[in-house]
Amino acid sequence: MNQPLLVTRDLTKSFGGLVAVDSVSIDFLDSQVHAIIGPNGAGKTTLINLLSGDLQPTGGTVTFKDHDLTRQSDFAVSQLGVGRSYQKTNIFPELTCLQNCWLGAQSRMKTSMRFFRPAKAYDEVRQRAEKALGLCGLEGRIDTVASAMSYGEQRQLEIGMMLATQPELLLLDEPLAGMGTDESQKVIELIKQLAREHTVILIEHDMDAVFAVADALTVMVNGRVLATGTPDEIRASQEVQDAYLGTGEDEE
Repeated sequence: MNQPLLVTRDLTKSFGGLVAVDSVSIDFLDSQVHAIIGPNGAGKTTLINLLSGDLQPTGGTVTFKDHDLTRQSDFAVSQLGVGRSYQKTNIFPELTCLQNCWLGAQSRMKTSMRFFRPAKAYDEVRQRAEKALGLCGLEGRIDTVASAMSYGEQRQLEIGMMLATQPELLLLDEPLAGMGTDESQKVIELIKQLAREHTVILIEHDMDAVFAVADALTVMVNGRVLATGTPDEIRASQEVQDAYLGTGEDEE
């Protein structure tokens, strides 16, 4: 049986009088795709921001393997093996695909801020960058400037930059947002491929995609966990149907 790779206990985030994440406790198992769904304002992106270190919690804990991430910075979380993509594409459009992934690979190295290093160190960075491009399906676009690519390819590149940091856990925040059918299908297949060697926590509004890739789902409503279970369990839950799946509302 898979063991929890990341665990939250009573994780809470308040913004003044607004409680965006309210006492959330979830076990994210190793080698699974765990999707987080829910209606607008459910607190899904805030939760991902807490897991990645982009936000500091008001209360509760986050544990990744044997590391307490609760008060760690986003850089420290990345160094421990947690990768993150964002709702809006976060790449360097003026750089080539290789250069974008090079920056991701270099950020993970202990000597990332040392500008005079042995040639072997540069070879290692290049190897990591090229491997990441292969993993995200852009091995043939190594010298292509990012701004010249389609939106879907740019989203693939962002995932490639994340993979260049060699993460064990991937946090994907609406990777299909703004894509057409063909581009979405490519990214769905990419997520399936990445899930063979990574643990994935996924926020996505496309329910067909979610149920196609997820091993487990957590439904959030008003900052709290409504239900966690397998796709079949979530589909069958009347409580979930009433709160989200049966309403026709869009994802956050």
